[in-house]
Amino acid sequence: MTDTTAPAHTDPTGTPVPDVPAPPGTAGTPVPATEVQPRRHVHTEALRRVVVEAREHAAYRILVRHGAYVVGGTRVLTRRTWEARTTATHARMMRQAEAAGNEELVRQWEQRAYAYRFARHKRRMDLLQMILNAPKAIAAAVLSTGSVLLMLGLMLASYNHDVRDVLTPLNTVIELVGWVAFIAGVLWEPLLYSLPWLALTGVWAVGRHRQTAPAWALPAGSDERDVVPDEGAILRALGNLGIAPLNKAIKDGWQPRWEQPTTRSGNGWHTQLQLPMGVTVEMILGRKNVLAHNLLRKPVEVWPTEPPKQPGTLDLWVADQGSLSGPVPPWPLLTEGTTDYFKGIPVAVSQRGEPIIGKLMAANYMVGGIMGSGKSSLVIALLLGAILDPLVIVEAYVMAYNTDYDPLKPRLRVLVKGDDDEDVYAALKALRSLRDEVTTRGKLLEELGEGATKVTRELALKDPRMRPKVVVFDECHELFMHKEYGKEAAELAIKVMKKARKTAITLVWVTVSPTADSLPRDVTRNTSHRVAFAVGDHVANDGLLGSGRHKAGVTATTLIPGEDVGTAVTVGFSNKPFEVVRAHYVARDPDKGVDEVTPVVVRAMGLYEGGPAVDEPTFEPADPLADVAAILADDTRVLAQEVLHRLAARNPEAYGSWGPTDLKRALEPYGAEQYKSNGVMVVARDRVQDAILERFAEDVDDEEGPA
Repeated sequence: MTDTTAPAHTDPTGTPVPDVPAPPGTAGTPVPATEVQPRRHVHTEALRRVVVEAREHAAYRILVRHGAYVVGGTRVLTRRTWEARTTATHARMMRQAEAAGNEELVRQWEQRAYAYRFARHKRRMDLLQMILNAPKAIAAAVLSTGSVLLMLGLMLASYNHDVRDVLTPLNTVIELVGWVAFIAGVLWEPLLYSLPWLALTGVWAVGRHRQTAPAWALPAGSDERDVVPDEGAILRALGNLGIAPLNKAIKDGWQPRWEQPTTRSGNGWHTQLQLPMGVTVEMILGRKNVLAHNLLRKPVEVWPTEPPKQPGTLDLWVADQGSLSGPVPPWPLLTEGTTDYFKGIPVAVSQRGEPIIGKLMAANYMVGGIMGSGKSSLVIALLLGAILDPLVIVEAYVMAYNTDYDPLKPRLRVLVKGDDDEDVYAALKALRSLRDEVTTRGKLLEELGEGATKVTRELALKDPRMRPKVVVFDECHELFMHKEYGKEAAELAIKVMKKARKTAITLVWVTVSPTADSLPRDVTRNTSHRVAFAVGDHVANDGLLGSGRHKAGVTATTLIPGEDVGTAVTVGFSNKPFEVVRAHYVARDPDKGVDEVTPVVVRAMGLYEGGPAVDEPTFEPADPLADVAAILADDTRVLAQEVLHRLAARNPEAYGSWGPTDLKRALEPYGAEQYKSNGVMVVARDRVQDAILERFAEDVDDEEGPA
């Protein structure tokens, strides 16, 4: 008899495997487990292919996508409703504050939760009381309305001499109620049937906005990213960083608490939001490149940080696209103007377009970056501003052979160039001389009595020994790494920097190799103004800006050499944790016949040699706190928008592009920022005046403190 169930295929061992199982009761040899496994694998692969094909099917993807929009939107709205009607938000914020160890913030949220529960209880009791009083109120309303209608009827009947008109007003009201009931009856049924569809459309729209559908179900090639980084764009960008705790929080319906909504800030956008539990700003920093990509920006145009006084908060500033590629405004002192060593010099502009002032008095500089990154742009602008003050003495020790400082030579007291031992020794001798000079100036200040705690312009005019001095050490790694002179140079540099603050001596260190060996750590610690152009790694970055800066997101490693020329990350130029600046470029290219440096030096020489009287205005850096106090005048409180208008009228160049965020950023460090009063944002004169007095007191304390 022929077997009709012959196997259609064999397993990998060659053993026949039947496609149709044997009938019940048929004797046969059991199939070993090793022979069943390939069949399971075939079934699994087939199932996987079915799922993949289904996912690729347009109709299936559309069904899943819009279904997920509805489910996700429902979940989001449910969570919003729950948080709006309970203290869930307060409890979550208390947990975050408790995890951060901020007991004061925990107490604040406890008080807010108590106030919310008290207000909710009061509303419920008021509603209950209103229900109890409703019958009486309705009866009173009916009686009063009836009385009014009856009075109108009597007046109408008296006027028309017809007693039937007494009921005319009442009949009119009854007819009006009848028409309203008729219209409501006509509209009620369609409205009743349409309500579920309206609700479905609403939750679908929320889910679509939040992109609650799986990534594979979204339309092919869809990219809803917008150039403007509003709240929705930021949440979408954060949700696509690949951070597991953040993805889970978003999936669970996390709604961020926006400490500051996205607002325009100079040449970019600024926002602050509280991150969910389990997500740190450091995690965001680790994915900065992806965040920039999601926001359609370069990495250097996106700066996520954590405010020092707001743990758990993401402070995000996003520059306009290409804000680093446009031309930098001309140096303000290129054609006219003089400077004052004691007031500062314009050296750069921030990404927001704000002027960056380089302080000279009680300041020193550390400037570093790889070759061709633009270090000389900032240093030359700083020195050109310094020599436009005829009182300033400038010396430059360049331990390399370059021509950057040659145009300034007529105005420099000393210019040493070269990396030979005698050139390095000249720099060492300069440090020895500076050590003796700061001691001498300190003794002179002591001899002048209690009224002289630091060098001022008046003292410098009276005594030539107190003239301000700026000393540049370019390629300073050659000095600090010298086998014979390096150790002594480091010790002298630290001594001079610690004592030079009140004696009007400014040191400028410039290097292409910012490492632990080339820059003594104490030199960096005692540097007030640190500038990092494009650097190769986090070691060089922290060698310039300070330990731990790269980890905190303050890093110049994202700057691209050859592309971000003149762009630097700085610390110490403002009250912000850091600033991204673009140095003013005073051009000098003999091959192209361009020389903007020499005319400035000629003007400086005229001032220094006592030439003809110059009526050029002295450069005055903007002081937002003092300017706000001036424009407030005698007004107790002024609308924040009006303050901005007055500031722009007072100094269009400095405040013309300011918005509310810029005003807050300028006044917040002093506790004088705008606040809400009667529903509008105002600036208080008392707060500003107290801030000025407090700043003055701090300056006095600083002057009286140890050098």
